[in-house]
Amino acid sequence: MDLGVRLKTIRKRLGLSQRELAKRAGVTNSTISMIEKNTVSPSFSSLLKVLKGFPMGVEEFFTTDLVMSNQVVFKAGEQADMSAQGVAIKLIGHSVADRNISMLSETYPPGADTGEDMIKYDGEEAGIVVQGEIELTVDQKVYQLVTGDGYFFHTHLPHRFRNLGEVTAKVVSANNGIVSH
Repeated sequence: MDLGVRLKTIRKRLGLSQRELAKRAGVTNSTISMIEKNTVSPSFSSLLKVLKGFPMGVEEFFTTDLVMSNQVVFKAGEQADMSAQGVAIKLIGHSVADRNISMLSETYPPGADTGEDMIKYDGEEAGIVVQGEIELTVDQKVYQLVTGDGYFFHTHLPHRFRNLGEVTAKVVSANNGIVSH
């Protein structure tokens, strides 16, 4: 299911109008409408802002219609797709009952960006660049990471990821904040 259809389906399931969701999320009605019609692809940070209008976190948004299980192995095609605006994000273990962390496989093509609006939520995040280069901004400090470099920060600090290189970058990360955002 694509992002726009999912947003509209969940909004309607919760009995919210576009206007009410926009008001709750602090965005315009047209933003909600354009996302639902797939005429705009929101950045990850913009998507987080819209989802604040729902009583659910980003992971629940992408996996809400899945049955919780105790599955151990998640083949490539079984990982929940949380991609937004060119950043391909796969959530590993989305259907595991009582999960307390999120394990993500992130792919940033050249020029990909989580968005100018910095992301922030309660929790911690750690990761490692497994391919390419990533520019990480945390609390207005900019860091250049290359293959093999890792990071750890408290996610209440505003943060952003960008690939300014010419090669696709890949990051493997874990966090405990987006789970119940």
